Amino acid sequence: MQIDTVIFDMDGLLIDSEPLWGEAADDLFSQYGFKLSHEQYATTTGLRTREFVQWWFRKYNIDPREDEKAEIRIIDLVMEKIGQRGHIMPGVHYIFEFFKQRGFKIGLASSSPQRMIDQVVDIVGVKEYLQVTSSAGELPYGKPHPLVYLNCAQMLNSAPTSCIAFEDSFNGMIAAKAARMKCVVVPHHSQQKEERWGAADLKLTSLQNFGQLHLELVN
Repeated sequence: MQIDTVIFDMDGLLIDSEPLWGEAADDLFSQYGFKLSHEQYATTTGLRTREFVQWWFRKYNIDPREDEKAEIRIIDLVMEKIGQRGHIMPGVHYIFEFFKQRGFKIGLASSSPQRMIDQVVDIVGVKEYLQVTSSAGELPYGKPHPLVYLNCAQMLNSAPTSCIAFEDSFNGMIAAKAARMKCVVVPHHSQQKEERWGAADLKLTSLQNFGQLHLELVN
């Protein structure tokens, strides 16, 4: 099936928010007496805040009654940090214009809550390009489950097999592939050489490196 739809992840792909999530996690988790290593944090990149908090709270035996309060707090912290220091990733406006010029339907599918999606879309300046945004925040399952991608495709009236997804995290890549979409990954430079990206259809070092030849390759 001809690809005519593109769906973008958000955190770490459109805006350099992953370090800010890490800072917020450090701020929050320090109040509960523990701190994640970079390796630990990387294993849960791409999960919803709820699952992220629950995963580490169960690991460190934190009372489950703290889950909801911690989830809200970490989201508030990240949004505050994004508002102050959020940087647009290289190639963002180029890649949106690339697909707009080719008549693609364009969506965004993120594990983040809708209020954060709205904030980032405004900061990054891509609202005019997006037909839909889809949040996994209130869904029964988040990434690596494909539901948020399937929902986004449905909202765009596109078959999943006609979609190409852009991701930066392993959990996001698994979600896109489970939805039967083509997937282009743009991992953090520290993770570029990891073999696990072999499941993607294409791996790039930057969004600005994607061109017509790459589109034909994944198509």
